[in-house]
Amino acid sequence: MRSKQILCPTDFSETASHAISYAIEMANLYEVGVRLLHVVDKPFGDKHTRVLAETQDELNERMEKQAAIEMQQYIDSMDEYFPFESAICHGHPVEQILVTAKNMDAGMIVIASHGRTGLNHFLNPNTAEKVVNKAHCPVLVVK
Repeated sequence: MRSKQILCPTDFSETASHAISYAIEMANLYEVGVRLLHVVDKPFGDKHTRVLAETQDELNERMEKQAAIEMQQYIDSMDEYFPFESAICHGHPVEQILVTAKNMDAGMIVIASHGRTGLNHFLNPNTAEKVVNKAHCPVLVVK
């Protein structure tokens, strides 16, 4: 773990920014890199609703471009400089986080928890919790 890159998934939220601070601290301690990952999830609805006036490929391209802009703005807004690698992919967040961690042989995943409890937690399963349960490397969950 101490010689492998850290994976830090982000949804560009304040909580994710807090998690990135921990990832940077760990990376500086172990002298390793950090890869930021943003997963562009599928839009809600299906092909039969006819709500969208563009093809799935056009939608994916537009969402990826927007995510790339947000990723760069997110990195630029950080208080301290750190040389990040960044990646944007499409799919289900939990699956993509786990696949990316495996493919890069991550030493650790640092992920934000949105801290939902009660009925809200039941209705909105926690991505961080699922990653913790399925990851093959250590996972640090930051509140």
